[in-house]
Amino acid sequence: MKVTDTSVGTLFDTLSDKLELEWAGNRLGENREIQNIEPDNAKTSLVGHLNLIHPNRIQVLGATEIQYLDRLNENSRRDLVDQLFDGNTDLVIVGNGQAVPADIHQRAEASSIPLITSPRPTAQLVNYLQYYLTNLFAEKITLHGVFMEVFSLGLLLTGDPSVGKSELALELVARGHRLVADDAPEFARTSPDTLNGRCPEVLRDFLEVRGIGVLNVRAMFGDSAIKQSRNLRLILRLVPMNEAQMHTIDRLHGARSTQTILGVEIPEITLPVAPGRNLAVLAEAAARNHTLLLKGFDSAQLFVERQTRFMENNTP
Repeated sequence: MKVTDTSVGTLFDTLSDKLELEWAGNRLGENREIQNIEPDNAKTSLVGHLNLIHPNRIQVLGATEIQYLDRLNENSRRDLVDQLFDGNTDLVIVGNGQAVPADIHQRAEASSIPLITSPRPTAQLVNYLQYYLTNLFAEKITLHGVFMEVFSLGLLLTGDPSVGKSELALELVARGHRLVADDAPEFARTSPDTLNGRCPEVLRDFLEVRGIGVLNVRAMFGDSAIKQSRNLRLILRLVPMNEAQMHTIDRLHGARSTQTILGVEIPEITLPVAPGRNLAVLAEAAARNHTLLLKGFDSAQLFVERQTRFMENNTP
């Protein structure tokens, strides 16, 4: 699923408090759509400082840009303003607390292009807008499972229904870890190799545990038990296994594989579920070990090297 566009009015209502946005007029053009840009064939970019060579859908003007306009002669300035409002622009924002130039205001009204002001530095405006639009337009997918933060690592618990995902999540929360989303976490590809997961608004704070019902984790454990979003780094797949099946698992490296989600490869560990196994401790160990792997520390390789040296030193 991918969002294809959003209105200027929606953007304003979402970011007005954070960026101190104000309309330079009576919400003129608030229904204008900001279209999603496909990076591979885009002739324009989403947001940036005033640029007419590679025009932005949202053009941001600050003190530097307005000073540049003031240095132009009358004809050059008229040509630049004509290009600014030639149809490629969806929104113009004047930042740094600058007054809106009269010709900019006039052309915005004539072409029904939304015009917004802010006292914030233009670099901050560009960063916030770019982050907001990138996340809004990112390709998204909803997966079945429980998304947790365990030792600062984004961990998705998956498996068949009734395998014990929610019970494991509840025990992890009780041990001080944090819940992001239960049942239907939503993941967005925010960069070529990053999936960011968050909880749909309707499910936020809730965890369903069979036999107990729906629990409000925030009310039970406090605000610190909830994490708004996290990047997905590891999938832990819970699979019921008997003793014979468990013996087929590689005892040195474990049951490791990868799963491709929205074009991003995510490491996956298959965790056997069997009587007497403490899944919470195993999940914590998997998260810690994966963090070590990300830092270049491979316990299995270290073990192999140590055994090799031992055998070499003890060979007649």
